[in-house]
Order: sequence, then C-alpha cells, then structure tokens
Amino acid sequence: MTGETPTSALAPAAGEAAALGPLLADLEIRSDRLGAALSRAFADAASGAKGLDEVLKGLALKLSSLALDAGLKPLEDLLSRAGGQLLAGLSGADAPAVTPFADGGVIAAPAYFTGAGGGLGLMGEAGPEAILPLRRGADGSLGVSVSGGAPPGGTVVFNVTAADAESFRRSEAALSAMLARAARRGARHL
Repeated sequence: MTGETPTSALAPAAGEAAALGPLLADLEIRSDRLGAALSRAFADAASGAKGLDEVLKGLALKLSSLALDAGLKPLEDLLSRAGGQLLAGLSGADAPAVTPFADGGVIAAPAYFTGAGGGLGLMGEAGPEAILPLRRGADGSLGVSVSGGAPPGGTVVFNVTAADAESFRRSEAALSAMLARAARRGARHL
C-alpha cells in the first residue's frame, strides 16, 4: 500500500474531467444544432413544403456550416488570445518584457521561436541554450565570429562534455579534426 487515499488517487482524473467540461458543453451545443437541423429538414420533406432535393441541399449546407464552425474554432481561439496579448502589450498591462538577443544570450527555460523556414521551433527544452549572432565572413560564409579575439599566440579554450571516458575516446578523432579545421579557418581570417 502506498499510503494513497482513494480521494488523492482520483485527483488527477478529477482535474482531467474538469478540463473536459467546456469541451463537452461545446459538443452538446453542436449536437443540439445538428439535431435541430435534421428535424427541420425531415419535417419540411414530410410536409411537402420543400422537395427532397431542396431539403438535402439545405441539410448539406447546414452540415458544412457546422463543420466549418467546428474546424475554425481553434483558429478563432488562437487569434482571440493573440489579440488579447497584443492589446495587453500595447497598453502595458501585464506585458512580458522583451529581451533583445542581437549580441547573443542564453535561453534558460523552454521558449518558442519562428525558424528560418517559417516553422515553429522550441529551444531551451532540455536545459540552457545559447543564442549566437551570425556574421558573414570575407569569403561569404555565414558563421559565429569573435570580435576582439585572442591575440596571436593567445589561449583558445575548447570544452568537450562527454557522458563517460569511453564515449570521449570514440569521438576523439572527430573532435581533433573539427578543432584543426576551426584553427585553419581562424588563421585564414587573421
């Protein structure tokens, strides 16, 4: 026995059920609308007020309207939240501080960003991550540069983090080659 009471064991389920409440209420409203549309359509067909083809066209339009409303609901919610955040930002009320990273920085907590291809990315999800500004070199290559760098013959620190000594030994040749390439590239740009 873990010492867990029946009430505490059900707490996560109760939280999930409470979160589903609004979704179920929305589903009930939509099913009521669908039922009402079906009832009206069949009543019109049975009474002869409308022809069967007209009733089916009207029913198809109503069903597509309900489906479109349901499909656009998440987008509507997203735009509503974004608009609220924008207005809050413009008014200064509860606006999150904007931190510029033009000179680089560290992301210490998970954060979303828009990638170069326009997709949504997530950074900092596994711990702190660095933001490094990129600069175009004389040869046209794009990469990280150091301004002011170490003087000729100065010290360069190259840190390697490995899970254990064996994993370091397996990657030692690749790391050595990478360091040598970086040193040659650096010498070309002096």
